[in-house]
Amino acid sequence: MKKILLTLSLAFLALGAMAQEATGDEYYKLKLERRQNLTIKEWNTNAKTKTRYLDHETTYDSKGRKVSEAEYNPYGLVWRETYEYGANDRIVKEVRYDERNKPKYIRKYEYNDQNRKAKQYNYAPTGKLITIKVFEYIVTE
Repeated sequence: MKKILLTLSLAFLALGAMAQEATGDEYYKLKLERRQNLTIKEWNTNAKTKTRYLDHETTYDSKGRKVSEAEYNPYGLVWRETYEYGANDRIVKEVRYDERNKPKYIRKYEYNDQNRKAKQYNYAPTGKLITIKVFEYIVTE
Protein backbone atom coordinates (compact mmCIF):
# COMPACT_ATOMS: atom_id res chain seq x y z
CA MET A 1 0.00 0.00 0.00
CA LYS A 2 2.84 2.38 0.87
CA LYS A 3 4.49 1.65 -2.49
CA ILE A 4 1.26 2.47 -4.34
CA LEU A 5 0.84 5.76 -2.45
CA LEU A 6 4.48 6.66 -3.07
CA THR A 7 4.14 5.85 -6.77
CA LEU A 8 0.96 7.93 -7.06
CA SER A 9 2.58 10.82 -5.19
CA LEU A 10 5.58 10.79 -7.52
CA ALA A 11 3.29 10.64 -10.55
CA PHE A 12 1.33 13.70 -9.35
CA LEU A 13 4.56 15.59 -8.69
CA ALA A 14 5.81 14.77 -12.19
CA LEU A 15 2.52 15.91 -13.73
CA GLY A 16 2.65 19.13 -11.72
CA ALA A 17 6.20 19.81 -12.91
CA MET A 18 5.19 19.25 -16.55
CA ALA A 19 2.19 21.56 -16.15
CA GLN A 20 4.42 24.28 -14.68
CA GLU A 21 6.80 23.98 -17.65
CA ALA A 22 3.96 24.74 -20.08
CA THR A 23 3.23 28.24 -18.78
CA GLY A 24 3.11 31.65 -20.39
CA ASP A 25 4.01 31.61 -24.08
CA GLU A 26 4.25 27.82 -24.22
CA TYR A 27 0.75 27.43 -22.81
CA TYR A 28 -0.56 29.98 -25.32
CA LYS A 29 1.09 28.10 -28.20
CA LEU A 30 -0.35 24.77 -27.04
CA LYS A 31 -3.79 26.35 -26.78
CA LEU A 32 -3.50 27.69 -30.34
CA GLU A 33 -2.35 24.34 -31.72
CA ARG A 34 -5.44 22.62 -30.34
CA ARG A 35 -7.68 25.13 -32.14
CA GLN A 36 -6.12 25.01 -35.61
CA ASN A 37 -8.81 24.99 -38.34
CA LEU A 38 -11.47 24.35 -35.72
CA THR A 39 -15.13 25.36 -35.71
CA ILE A 40 -17.10 25.00 -32.48
CA LYS A 41 -20.88 24.94 -32.74
CA GLU A 42 -23.05 25.12 -29.63
CA TRP A 43 -26.61 23.83 -29.97
CA ASN A 44 -29.65 24.50 -27.80
CA THR A 45 -32.85 22.49 -27.58
CA ASN A 46 -36.13 24.03 -26.50
CA ALA A 47 -37.37 21.86 -23.60
CA LYS A 48 -41.01 22.34 -24.49
CA THR A 49 -41.00 21.97 -28.28
CA LYS A 50 -37.82 19.83 -28.52
CA THR A 51 -36.71 22.14 -31.34
CA ARG A 52 -32.93 22.27 -31.76
CA TYR A 53 -31.17 25.44 -32.96
CA LEU A 54 -27.65 26.77 -33.34
CA ASP A 55 -26.82 28.95 -30.33
CA HIS A 56 -23.19 29.98 -30.84
CA GLU A 57 -20.43 29.40 -33.39
CA THR A 58 -16.71 30.14 -33.12
CA THR A 59 -14.21 29.59 -35.96
CA TYR A 60 -10.40 29.43 -35.72
CA ASP A 61 -7.83 29.68 -38.54
CA SER A 62 -4.83 27.49 -39.39
CA LYS A 63 -2.81 29.25 -36.68
CA GLY A 64 -5.48 28.62 -34.02
CA ARG A 65 -6.57 32.27 -33.85
CA LYS A 66 -10.27 33.12 -33.49
CA VAL A 67 -11.41 34.62 -36.80
CA SER A 68 -15.16 34.77 -36.27
CA GLU A 69 -17.79 34.36 -33.60
CA ALA A 70 -21.57 34.44 -33.91
CA GLU A 71 -24.52 34.33 -31.52
CA TYR A 72 -27.90 32.95 -32.59
CA ASN A 73 -31.40 32.56 -31.17
CA PRO A 74 -34.25 30.36 -32.44
CA TYR A 75 -35.04 32.96 -35.10
CA GLY A 76 -31.54 33.32 -36.54
CA LEU A 77 -28.48 35.50 -36.23
CA VAL A 78 -28.26 37.90 -33.26
CA TRP A 79 -24.74 39.22 -33.91
CA ARG A 80 -21.47 38.22 -35.54
CA GLU A 81 -17.86 39.41 -35.11
CA THR A 82 -14.82 38.97 -37.33
CA TYR A 83 -11.20 39.43 -36.29
CA GLU A 84 -8.06 40.37 -38.23
CA TYR A 85 -4.54 39.88 -36.86
CA GLY A 86 -1.26 41.71 -37.25
CA ALA A 87 2.24 41.41 -35.83
CA ASN A 88 2.68 39.05 -32.88
CA ASP A 89 -0.74 37.53 -33.65
CA ARG A 90 -2.56 40.40 -31.92
CA ILE A 91 -6.02 41.51 -33.04
CA VAL A 92 -5.73 44.69 -35.09
CA LYS A 93 -9.31 44.90 -36.36
CA GLU A 94 -12.67 43.70 -35.08
CA VAL A 95 -15.97 44.17 -36.91
CA ARG A 96 -19.35 43.58 -35.22
CA TYR A 97 -22.34 42.79 -37.43
CA ASP A 98 -26.02 43.02 -36.50
CA GLU A 99 -28.83 40.49 -36.97
CA ARG A 100 -29.11 41.45 -40.67
CA ASN A 101 -25.36 40.82 -41.08
CA LYS A 102 -24.72 44.54 -41.62
CA PRO A 103 -21.69 46.17 -39.94
CA LYS A 104 -22.62 47.76 -36.61
CA TYR A 105 -19.21 49.05 -35.55
CA ILE A 106 -15.52 48.64 -36.29
CA ARG A 107 -12.67 48.60 -33.78
CA LYS A 108 -8.98 48.93 -34.59
CA TYR A 109 -6.19 48.36 -32.08
CA GLU A 110 -2.62 49.57 -31.55
CA TYR A 111 -0.16 47.88 -29.18
CA ASN A 112 2.74 49.23 -27.11
CA ASP A 113 6.33 47.95 -26.86
CA GLN A 114 5.25 45.37 -24.24
CA ASN A 115 2.71 43.97 -26.73
CA ARG A 116 -0.24 45.25 -24.68
CA LYS A 117 -3.18 47.20 -26.07
CA ALA A 118 -2.29 50.88 -26.22
CA LYS A 119 -5.23 52.36 -28.15
CA GLN A 120 -8.62 51.29 -29.41
CA TYR A 121 -10.21 53.26 -32.25
CA ASN A 122 -14.00 52.96 -32.52
CA TYR A 123 -15.58 53.61 -35.90
CA ALA A 124 -19.13 53.81 -37.24
CA PRO A 125 -20.00 51.41 -40.07
CA THR A 126 -19.43 54.29 -42.48
CA GLY A 127 -15.78 54.49 -41.39
CA LYS A 128 -16.18 57.70 -39.37
CA LEU A 129 -14.03 57.74 -36.21
CA ILE A 130 -16.28 58.00 -33.12
CA THR A 131 -14.00 57.55 -30.07
CA ILE A 132 -10.45 56.64 -29.09
CA LYS A 133 -9.82 54.61 -25.95
CA VAL A 134 -6.33 54.79 -24.40
CA PHE A 135 -5.08 51.99 -22.15
CA GLU A 136 -2.83 52.81 -19.20
CA TYR A 137 -0.99 50.11 -17.29
CA ILE A 138 0.03 50.88 -13.70
CA VAL A 139 2.15 48.43 -11.75
CA THR A 140 1.72 48.60 -7.99
CA GLU A 141 3.93 46.91 -5.47
